[in-house]
Amino acid sequence: MLRKKFIAASSVSALALALSGCVGAGNIPSASTPITQSEAQMGAEAHPQLLAEFGGAMTGSQAQYVEQVGKNIAVHSGLGNARESFTVSLLNSPVNNAFAIPGGYIYTTRQLVALMNNEAELAGVLGHEVGHVAARHSQRRQAAAQQNSLLGAAGAILSGILLGNSGVGQQISQGILQGSQLLTLKFSRSQELEADGLGIRYLNQAGYDPRAMASVLQSLALQNALDARFQGRGNASIPEWASTHPDPASRVQSALATAQASGAAGGVTNRDTFLTRIDGITYGDDPSQGVVEGRQFIHPELRLAFTAPQGFLMVNGSDAVTINGQSGQAQFTMAPYSGNLDSYVTSVFSRLSQQQQIRPQSIQKTTVNGLPAAYGSARVNSGNGQVDVTVFAYQFANDRAYHFLAITPAGGTSSFNEMFGSMRRIDAQAAANVIPRVIDVVTVGSGDTINSLASRMAYSDNRVERFRVLNGLTSNEGISAGQKVKLVVRGR
Repeated sequence: MLRKKFIAASSVSALALALSGCVGAGNIPSASTPITQSEAQMGAEAHPQLLAEFGGAMTGSQAQYVEQVGKNIAVHSGLGNARESFTVSLLNSPVNNAFAIPGGYIYTTRQLVALMNNEAELAGVLGHEVGHVAARHSQRRQAAAQQNSLLGAAGAILSGILLGNSGVGQQISQGILQGSQLLTLKFSRSQELEADGLGIRYLNQAGYDPRAMASVLQSLALQNALDARFQGRGNASIPEWASTHPDPASRVQSALATAQASGAAGGVTNRDTFLTRIDGITYGDDPSQGVVEGRQFIHPELRLAFTAPQGFLMVNGSDAVTINGQSGQAQFTMAPYSGNLDSYVTSVFSRLSQQQQIRPQSIQKTTVNGLPAAYGSARVNSGNGQVDVTVFAYQFANDRAYHFLAITPAGGTSSFNEMFGSMRRIDAQAAANVIPRVIDVVTVGSGDTINSLASRMAYSDNRVERFRVLNGLTSNEGISAGQKVKLVVRGR
């Protein structure tokens, strides 16, 4: 989602907290206190920054539908004037995410909505986030989080995994992950238990099938497992530093048990209505923000492309693309450029740490696929030993440059060499060939099969598996004539 002009990463409030954790009963608080003026002001200040970080708020009928469902479920929170107090935004983001901040600001991405299969699932996810607001989870966590900015929390993620808890590790990590869509804190386990319990309660009160919370988590678990296989990872669960939904598979049975314990029977799902309303929604990356196609990142507007290392997870953020693997992490982004690559590389290093200066041992000049380039590395002591920090920059115009910032265990920079050498310009034809994928809702005909419908998916591989996950179908479930299903096709 790299933008055409540089926008400095903002230090968004640490109260931006993501949907994550485990489902369970928990102690469900009674929420009846209206949103206060101070809470509303807190949310209003962070809201525009979060919209910018996650691709902006979508408009039109799909966004209006999500807002309507969110406000309807918020009414059951017990908060005074809930319908008027809550702001529900559909974000133009290709990651599966939903989160909330104080003041009644609720967010879900279009990608997570596209993974859902009925309105009850949408209400369940939004209800979970309403539960966080109603239970004042942000305020209860604020004391523990007040020393960390949103960026600092991301820094702690990397420092805990690779760098230990050293100060320099945290500072480097902030530089690596700032601007990515991974920059959200998680609630504590007990708070997640409360929010899921509240979400299921709201589903019951609104007349929805309370089992929808479990089914949407099941879809998310299946998607995670599929992504893991595509990316060459043996472990189906995405590392916690690469997902705001750690291990949804572990939550499914707990959510189902909680729904059954509620004593509610039946309830509506509004499946056909939901599928009709989301028909045509963008699926995956928006070409105007750059797209991830397997191991390739292609930005048709910036006319550039590169290839990530085999087995690495690539996430397209608002101001950066993050590349994460077991042998290192990297970020592709941009910074102000005055025409001198040596100065550019030095400036990137200088912004890495406020506690100690990190300088490259030397800066080397080279050419990569016709692009003037420069790179430098620095070895840094950390809590878990030494690490190498590398900046590799490319000039695309006299006033425009981009760079990779990578961190690896000492001596491991070569794991990114292929990626550094893959940066290239693309021509107008290659840019024009980048066409967005969209959701196409179709009705199953009498002669249709899973295989025949999956063959229409806009992918070159694993079409049946993708079709099943998209439609929440396990390996044993089939389809029947007259049923509505989702396909991913190229937009027109």
